[in-house]
Amino acid sequence: MQFLRRSLIGIFLLAVTLSLFAWAGNTVRVAVQDRMNAEPRSFPARERVLSVNVVTVEPSTIAPELVVFGELNSTNTFELRSLSGGTVVEVSQNFVDGGRVERGELLVKIDPRDAQSGRDRTAADLRDAEAELRDAERALALAGDEVAAAIEQAELRQRALTRQTDLSDRGVGTAAAIETAELALSSARQAVLSRRQAQAQAQARLDQAATRLDRARITLADADRTVDDTEIRAPFTGVLAETAVSQGVRVTANERLGQLIEEGQLEVAFRLSTTQYARLVGADGTLNAAPVSITLEAQGLTLNATGQITRESANVGAGQTGRLLFARLDATTGLRQNLRPGDFVTVSVTEPALNDVSLVPATALGSDGTALMLDDENRLVEVTVEVLRRQDNDVIIRAPDTLFGQQIVAERSPLLGAGIAVQPIDPGAQAEMPEPPEMIALEDERRARLISFVEESRMPAPVKTRIIGQLEQAQVPQDVVSDLETRMGT
Repeated sequence: MQFLRRSLIGIFLLAVTLSLFAWAGNTVRVAVQDRMNAEPRSFPARERVLSVNVVTVEPSTIAPELVVFGELNSTNTFELRSLSGGTVVEVSQNFVDGGRVERGELLVKIDPRDAQSGRDRTAADLRDAEAELRDAERALALAGDEVAAAIEQAELRQRALTRQTDLSDRGVGTAAAIETAELALSSARQAVLSRRQAQAQAQARLDQAATRLDRARITLADADRTVDDTEIRAPFTGVLAETAVSQGVRVTANERLGQLIEEGQLEVAFRLSTTQYARLVGADGTLNAAPVSITLEAQGLTLNATGQITRESANVGAGQTGRLLFARLDATTGLRQNLRPGDFVTVSVTEPALNDVSLVPATALGSDGTALMLDDENRLVEVTVEVLRRQDNDVIIRAPDTLFGQQIVAERSPLLGAGIAVQPIDPGAQAEMPEPPEMIALEDERRARLISFVEESRMPAPVKTRIIGQLEQAQVPQDVVSDLETRMGT
């Protein structure tokens, strides 16, 4: 019986076990079917928001600058040339390239002996002309006296004829006496004519002597100038360049000896395109005297100068385009700052100011001249602007009135377009300063408990040192104490 009871119990337990396995298998089968038939889970899609740098478009008045390249020239350059030929007998010690000379300083002296000899001969001729003039004046005076004497003699003969005629009328005189008196009067009148002719000749001689004297004086002045031309002096204070003469060299007339450049008298020549030139022309068609600034940079050395546009070239030039302009530099700059004619410099020309425009980065505009504006929901809206000038990495634009005061994307990329939501970041905005943490004073027991907790914690050594240093101060940040006590409570 006992064997039968145990066998029945075993069979019962086996049946229960098999039933449990069958139930478990059915449960797994149902779960698998439910999982396979169930719809897949879907997560709600979130819109991607990009962070972009923005800039605020503010209306302002901006004076654009044209940046071009130009060359420095001297406004007062004097070519030193020999005015007469001869041997150079004296050369100034300052007559070298870069030598500074003062006004009136003797630079070069040519042998003056031939010129001096010619001058002395001319002076002797002048003295002869003066003597001839004096003789002619005396001869003219004597001729005048002779004419007066002849006239007086003729008057006497006339009175004698009149007396003989009266005697003849009274029957006392004779016809022969009257005839003799008439002949004497005729001879006296002929003598007057001869003396007047001599006087005219004396006057002509005087005029010729005066002319010869004038010619002699002119010749002497030329001779003096020839003597002076043997000395070449500086016409103004300046610096010498391209000198090519030495003592003992024989030079010819008009031979080039060097060049003298006046200090502080510089101008810059630069070329603008026709469009750029048109921006500098006023309403009346004349060129504005716009201010300019020049810069010369060389291995860390920067030289600056300022000036003003003075004129423009009359022609364009063969093979050139645009307009050639000239600007005179201020007198306080120039050679005093080591600028020299021939320097290649950068020229900045200030244009007339533009009103109601804005300066934005060049990267804010697309190739089609549009910008991306942020609306009230921080979504991008494409707006069209007018590009007026380009200034280095920025552009000057004239935008619609609706764009003023709004923010636009400062750096466009292919990922940005109209309708995209963005998170604006304004690099120019001042970052808000964080508020200082609240400080509290700790009792000694509380301080010791916190320090002990930190020392026994698993914090890194640098963090432990920092926190313990804060806890040892008279005033401890409230957030540090609260964080540590929260950890101690957990």
